[in-house]
Amino acid sequence: MPNVILDPTGGARAVAAAGQRAPRRADLAGARIGLLENTKHNADLLLAEVGRLLVAEHGAAEVVLVKTKTAFALPAADELIAEFAQACDVVVTGVGDCGSCSASAVADGVLLEAAGLPAAVICSDAFVATADAMAQLRGAPGYRYLTTAHPVAILDADGVRARAKNLAPAVAALLTS
Repeated sequence: MPNVILDPTGGARAVAAAGQRAPRRADLAGARIGLLENTKHNADLLLAEVGRLLVAEHGAAEVVLVKTKTAFALPAADELIAEFAQACDVVVTGVGDCGSCSASAVADGVLLEAAGLPAAVICSDAFVATADAMAQLRGAPGYRYLTTAHPVAILDADGVRARAKNLAPAVAALLTS
């Protein structure tokens, strides 16, 4: 089908209570962590290391669900959001390392929050404009997410671990009150 245009906003899909953040826990003690990665290079490694650190250093019980989106530029499907809502207490998602995947990661965060899950979205700092635009479009202006230096994709394993070590305390803070 020539001339098909991909709509990274998810189209007219309604988001209930889009501007609302899910209630936060006092801390991560005993929390079941979900990780939603978007197929970007190093996203899986970064999120896995953040999850490990949330368990080892911030009292989370375990990482119980790790899923990979089928398309980095589209918001997560309703079924995937429902699966996280059923299995997890909090979710970490990303890594927004380009314009469309940053926007999509923020859309995922807004969807997760609307489903009652505190979410920590990680985007690289080069794409704040697209991330903020998606939050606005999704009815969540000022949506809080985390940024990390761009790019993430070119880091070696040690660089990914170091980046995760720097991000983990901010992720824990964003997921809690």
